[in-house]
Amino acid sequence: MLSKIKKKYIGDKAFYKKYIMIALPMIIQSAITNFVSLLDNIMVGKLGTEKMAGVAIVNQLFFVVMLANFGIVSAGGIFGSQYFGRQDHEGHMYTFRFRLYASIFASILATVVLYLFGGDIISLYLTETDNPESIAATHAFAMDYLFIMFIGWIPFAITQSYASAVKETEQTFVPMIAGLCGIAANALLDWLLIFGIGPFPVLGVKGAALATVISRLIEMSIVVIWAHRHLQTNRFLIGAYKSFKVPVKLFGDIIKKGTPIIINEILWAAGITVLTQAYSQRGIDVVAAQNIANTINNLFNIVFIQLGACISIIIGQYLGAGDFKKAKEADTHMIFFSVVCCIFMALLMLITGRFFPDLYNTSDEIKDLARSFIVVQAVSMPFCAFSHCSYFTLRSGGKTIVTFLFDSAFTWVITVTLAQSLVNFTRLDILVIFILVTSTELIKNVVGYFMVKSGVWLNKIV
Repeated sequence: MLSKIKKKYIGDKAFYKKYIMIALPMIIQSAITNFVSLLDNIMVGKLGTEKMAGVAIVNQLFFVVMLANFGIVSAGGIFGSQYFGRQDHEGHMYTFRFRLYASIFASILATVVLYLFGGDIISLYLTETDNPESIAATHAFAMDYLFIMFIGWIPFAITQSYASAVKETEQTFVPMIAGLCGIAANALLDWLLIFGIGPFPVLGVKGAALATVISRLIEMSIVVIWAHRHLQTNRFLIGAYKSFKVPVKLFGDIIKKGTPIIINEILWAAGITVLTQAYSQRGIDVVAAQNIANTINNLFNIVFIQLGACISIIIGQYLGAGDFKKAKEADTHMIFFSVVCCIFMALLMLITGRFFPDLYNTSDEIKDLARSFIVVQAVSMPFCAFSHCSYFTLRSGGKTIVTFLFDSAFTWVITVTLAQSLVNFTRLDILVIFILVTSTELIKNVVGYFMVKSGVWLNKIV
């Protein structure tokens, strides 16, 4: 009995070697990225609550743009991973073209929209219950940060397009190195430009934005230059710029399968943004506390996020090769591994999270609220890991309508509706509301379990 359970949930050494070799560079890159974001957040937090809240609000808007780009590269990635699995490099090249041009267009569109309406959107996060001077200051800092961040959105889109295609060939090391170089530059420039070290002026939140933009340009340059200097490895780039052509059938297939993913990512990110806005109706203190909690939560969440992303790569290759049995076995092993890892990560977050808010220059009330948010997020982490793995499993087989319903539709219909109702129609404490809303992840776990078990995702789409 025990050996049967072990065989079902635990793979052999060769499997874990392949899995970890793909996942580890992605985890390291993401860990260092989030660690530098943490340092960036702490440095801005040293400037005061209004500046920290202003930057946090803009980062919520960028989160939507970032997820839109992720949705686009994922739409092409469903096909790219399977094309690579059957060694069809021309097909892989066409999926790269789609990702690159579509993500650049999306970034330009987002810039125009937020240039015109960004100020009004930021105002939605600032309630009349706060001090008018504090509201005005937070809004001004947010606008300063936003206008500089615009510059980095197209380099970010290009980097994601190249990196996603490179990772599908199981080369995760170079994107990691590029990310590390960008991160190192970001950390150094944050310190120099935020506080005005040496000959540099004191730029505050503008310095934080400028450091981020420069780091994105560095990361993009490394990935693009390396990829084009190693065409035998990155064969999808051979002839990639000879035209803008994507075969009509493939374009239609990507749109058919990918549009639900793109819409899903945008709507999910928008849902999380609206969720944050709902919490913000209880005051700037809640915005600041959530910013602190989310910063450390993002650092610990990288394990299940990147392990989930690896599921789409590995399972996509098995499905592209038509090996459904191997795909199902590998998926079970990876989901189990991810959840177990996140139990340990959650315990570590509980231990360290209580000390983290003390790094910020803010009130004791905000620090205490942030600690409470951190506890709730840590407890929910293994459940989030299972939902995340379920999502990538379903998506790897092209079940994009199902993933749309499972992810963004669930977020809007259940999570956002519950949060808005509790905030606007009850007098419950914000922490109680946060616990109730976070608990909806259990419903998603049950749905995800039965969907994955059904095998509806076992499809070859190329």
